[in-house]
Amino acid sequence: MARMLIRANTVFFQRSTMALVFVALLLNVLHVSAAAQGDEDDNVEESNSYILDKDLPKFGEPIQNLTVPVGREAVLTCVINNLQTYKVAWLRVDTQTILTIQTHVITKNHRMTIAHVEGRAWVLRIRDVKESDKGWYMCQVNTDPMRNQIGYLNVVVPPNILDYPTSTDMVVREGSNVTLKCAASGSPTPSIMWRREGNEPISAGATSLNSSTFSISRVNRLHMGAYLCIASNGIPPSVSKRVMLIVHFPPMIWIQDQLVGAALGQRLTLECQSEAYPRSINYWMKNDTIITQGKHFEPSIKEINSYKVVMKLTIKDIDIGDFGTYKCVVKNSLGETDGSIKVYHIPSTTALATSPPVTTTVATTTEAAYRKNYKNKIYRQSVDDLSASSNKILGPGESSELWNIDGTMEKDRDHRYRDNAASFSEDQREKEAFVDNEANSGTGQPPGAAGAILLIVICYTLAVGTITRR
Repeated sequence: MARMLIRANTVFFQRSTMALVFVALLLNVLHVSAAAQGDEDDNVEESNSYILDKDLPKFGEPIQNLTVPVGREAVLTCVINNLQTYKVAWLRVDTQTILTIQTHVITKNHRMTIAHVEGRAWVLRIRDVKESDKGWYMCQVNTDPMRNQIGYLNVVVPPNILDYPTSTDMVVREGSNVTLKCAASGSPTPSIMWRREGNEPISAGATSLNSSTFSISRVNRLHMGAYLCIASNGIPPSVSKRVMLIVHFPPMIWIQDQLVGAALGQRLTLECQSEAYPRSINYWMKNDTIITQGKHFEPSIKEINSYKVVMKLTIKDIDIGDFGTYKCVVKNSLGETDGSIKVYHIPSTTALATSPPVTTTVATTTEAAYRKNYKNKIYRQSVDDLSASSNKILGPGESSELWNIDGTMEKDRDHRYRDNAASFSEDQREKEAFVDNEANSGTGQPPGAAGAILLIVICYTLAVGTITRR
């Protein structure tokens, strides 16, 4: 009985082992067959995939990035070849907004339009571009998987100066510190620089000319004027804002001549220069009385610039009552000042002494002559020589004597002639007039010869009589 059981177990074990080997061989065959089938399917899929990719739509060219000034029109173009029945859409990348599908505008933005051009180009137009339109745009085809390409729209904005916190016109007192501010917007961010209107130089004490703030320490009247804040970022046009700097200060006066001399009947002009701001009231005074326009006085005011004035007072015909002290007075809301000019009398003798020499005409009946015993001829000096060159004048009623300018008389004419003859130049000697005595008398003898001859005849007669008596 036991042997029969052992034998039965052995037979069962053998048969079970054979069944397991057979199942393993079967699974192996199935696996090999499945692997072969899988490889075949992969080859077919790859073949089909190659065929489908070859027939799918393709982009003809990349989307060009654009830079457009604000307010202009932006044009984005997507070129697709072999589109077949697939659909094209434009999207905004940053907001994931669908803008268009085929030729239909989906977004509510009325500034956008879509056009299909030449069968393969899809053109998206954005009119009146705003700064908010800047960003990435996508052209998409609904293939599986989806195909797309993107382009960037850059919107540039010309500079614009902001009303706040940019400074407005400023009024300051002289000596204080001033800071001007300028703020501007734009894309790219604008740069700011300061200039003075009219290309005038900016006075010392100013700093930070190329920044949004412009500072002046201890401002004075020379800083007063218009300043320009100029903003630029390379996108035309550049813009500027005018800021007026007004400096207040009390009046000041400058007088060049504080003491002026004048003669009676002379026309005289007095002058004062003043500086003040706010604008001043300017007038002339004499003896605490304001001088007004009239026949005798003519006041005038000339403005050199916004704060400098030249005051003039013309006295048309000076009389004795016009001599004295004149005041030029300047007033404004910050103060008052005045300057004095004294006008004094210049006597007439002093005026004559400084005037050029005057030629005096001498009557023909009165003659001053230098007589010289030189070949019986007489030298007659001209009136000009007597009045100008020799500094001597003729005494009244005198023809043979000369008066010095100090009033003393010179009687030795021949001696004076000999002393002065050496000082005459060659030209003066050539001008000497010699008059022949024979021409001045009927006998051809000099006027004094007749008396001499008569004296000789008398002496001769007396001598002959004496000898005869003896």
